[in-house]
Amino acid sequence: MAAQSDNTSRGAQTGRRPTRAEIARALPRDTILAKPAQIQPRWRIIDAEGIPLGRLAAEVAIVLMGKHRPEYTPHVLSGDKVIVTNAKKVGLTGRKAEQRMKLRYTGYPGGQRAESYGQVRERKPEKLISDAVRRMLPKNRLSRVMLKNLMVYGDAAHEHAAHNPEPLTVS
Repeated sequence: MAAQSDNTSRGAQTGRRPTRAEIARALPRDTILAKPAQIQPRWRIIDAEGIPLGRLAAEVAIVLMGKHRPEYTPHVLSGDKVIVTNAKKVGLTGRKAEQRMKLRYTGYPGGQRAESYGQVRERKPEKLISDAVRRMLPKNRLSRVMLKNLMVYGDAAHEHAAHNPEPLTVS
């Protein structure tokens, strides 16, 4: 190790800049591979009023996956718990409220049902946001566990105030 530090200090003494290789040897980087017991999830809260649905879902999905943390590990549940309030007031840009349709199937012949996003937002806003977030998560078993950390409420009231959630901002 002394020889490696001599290389970087010798570069500084001679007046030349150290090379990338010298810097890499002097500053080794460690890859963090988090274990489930090391991750302490935090509680985050976001007010969905006026925020476009896609932008909100993308930000919430990143926090649920844990990609906002430096110790992010893909195969470990490293995300936070997210509370979304005012889901009835989520923004739908353009004419998506009237034109975009949410399809479902009853399981019977001819049982396909279509409903506009505006109708879904009025009837069951939690479903609209949770489906948008679900589609932005990875398609594996861990995503189903991540989705359990999402709590969506139609109005401003929620029962998680005891957890002191930190506000989450959407850019």
